[in-house]
Amino acid sequence: MTTAPDASSEVDDASPAERGRGPWDAAEAPESGPRVDLGAILLPGVPGMELRMEIDKSTSVVSAAQVNLDGSSLQVQAFAAPRTEGIWDEIREEIAESVTKQGGSADDLPGPFGRELLARLPVRTAEGRTGHRPARFIGWDGPRWFLRGVLTGKAAVDPEAAQTLEQVFADIVVVRGDEARPPRDLLALRLPGQDQNVVPGPAAPKFEPPTRGPEITEIR
Repeated sequence: MTTAPDASSEVDDASPAERGRGPWDAAEAPESGPRVDLGAILLPGVPGMELRMEIDKSTSVVSAAQVNLDGSSLQVQAFAAPRTEGIWDEIREEIAESVTKQGGSADDLPGPFGRELLARLPVRTAEGRTGHRPARFIGWDGPRWFLRGVLTGKAAVDPEAAQTLEQVFADIVVVRGDEARPPRDLLALRLPGQDQNVVPGPAAPKFEPPTRGPEITEIR
């Protein structure tokens, strides 16, 4: 799949003042209200949101955080990335290829965070038929990290419904850490309130949509 070049696919070296928006690196994040400490991700809270932490059944590793709000969802994951270049262009192509192979479709389009994918994911209906569920894959290349978001529900197709969750994504702070990590290594998340010294074990650096495991829900 051929994608158009876009400046947002490169690591952004502009200062916070020059860029004017996030997602943010921990070293440059502005003060903009309270955030939930999830380890590698500091997640802003908005009234009425439901936070679900997705846990891999086989490893008990926290694999993703998901915000549910007014019929829409935003799933976020943070990964290690090279120091000198972004990986979102490459990842978009891989996601699009995977969706297509599964019988869905994916369009590479401009969005508020640069290039993004509008996908139609194949699903099995209650009647046993094959249907399709829309999903928007958004991404941001930060300094030595990459943040991926997946918008589903109304936010995948309705720009107005997506605004609040897009702002949540823009206000996320990524805590990369200084340790050496291979590109695409999943940055460790933890449950809200979990001791910061309790770090989940390593997880496979895959970009496939994670399978749903046990969930912890927090109402804010």
